[in-house]
Amino acid sequence: MTYPLTVDNVSKQYGEKTAVNSINLRVKQGEIYGLLGANGAGKTTTMRMVLGLIYPDAGSIMWQGRGYREELTRLMGYLPEERGLYPKIKVSEQIIYLAELRGLTRKRAEAALKTWLERFEVPEYYHKKVEELSKGNQQKIQFIAAVIHNPDILVLDEAFSGLDPVNVELLKKMVKLLRDEGKTILFSSHRMDHVEELCEHICILHRSNTILQGSLKEIKASFPKERIVLETEEQVEGLERLPGVRAAERQQSGYQLRIDSSADPQSILRHAMEQSSIQRFQIMEPTLNEIFIQKVGNAHE
Repeated sequence: MTYPLTVDNVSKQYGEKTAVNSINLRVKQGEIYGLLGANGAGKTTTMRMVLGLIYPDAGSIMWQGRGYREELTRLMGYLPEERGLYPKIKVSEQIIYLAELRGLTRKRAEAALKTWLERFEVPEYYHKKVEELSKGNQQKIQFIAAVIHNPDILVLDEAFSGLDPVNVELLKKMVKLLRDEGKTILFSSHRMDHVEELCEHICILHRSNTILQGSLKEIKASFPKERIVLETEEQVEGLERLPGVRAAERQQSGYQLRIDSSADPQSILRHAMEQSSIQRFQIMEPTLNEIFIQKVGNAHE
C-alpha cells in the first residue's frame, strides 16, 4: 500500500530537550489519523514537521512519495490550534487572499469560498468582518481557510476546541466529508470521544515518545474488558460480593460494575435476573480515555 503521508523515525531536539523521539506514522488516503498526547508530548512539533515548517534532526517525512518541496503549500492544509484571522478585515478579503497564496485564481477562490459558506449555511458571512462573528462562526471561517485550496493532506490541530456541541457536530460532519472525498487527515485532539468517533488509527505520545500506536479497533481489543453496564427494573442486592466484582456503583437506571479477570459475567447476569427483570446487560470495551490514562499513568511511574 502507498501512503500519501509517511513519517519514518523522525526526531527533533531543542538543545538538551528531545521534543520528538523516533516517531513513525503511516497515514492512508481517505483516513483520519489521530495524534494524541498531553501538552508537551510532542504533537505540535510533529505537526510542524509534517507541514514542512521545521525540519527533523533525524528521519524522513514523505508527502505522496516525495520529500520536501515548494509544492507543499498547495498540497497541504493546516488548521492551527491558535486562531489567526484578522478581526477587522472582511471574511471574503482574507480567505480569497489566502487562497491566492496557495495557488488559486481569484475567480476560483471566490467560487470555493461561496461553496464552503453554503455548506456551513452562512452565505451572508461573505461580506462580514471576522470580529462581527461569534467564536464558533469564526472557527468555521478558519476551517474554510485551511481547506479553500482543496489540499490533499490536512493537518487539524484541536479543530473543535472551544466550540459548542452544535458547532462541534457541524465541523465533524465537514471533516468526515473531506475524508470521504479521499483526503489524508492528521488529527490532533485532547478529546478522546472525538478521536474514537473519527479515527481509524492512532498514535499516543508521552514526553516525546510513542507509547501506543496502531488500529484503534485492535488496540481496544487488546485491553481487558473491566466494566459491565447493568440496567434493571428493581434494586439488586449483593452484586459487590460476587467473585471478581471489584465495585458496584448504583446509577439512575441500574448499576455499573467494575470487574477483574476472575469474574464470570453469566453468573452476574443470573444473580441479577433472580431479583429483577433486566433491560440491559453489556460487557463494555475500554474507552480510549481509560486506555490513555492507563498508558500515560504507567509512563509517569
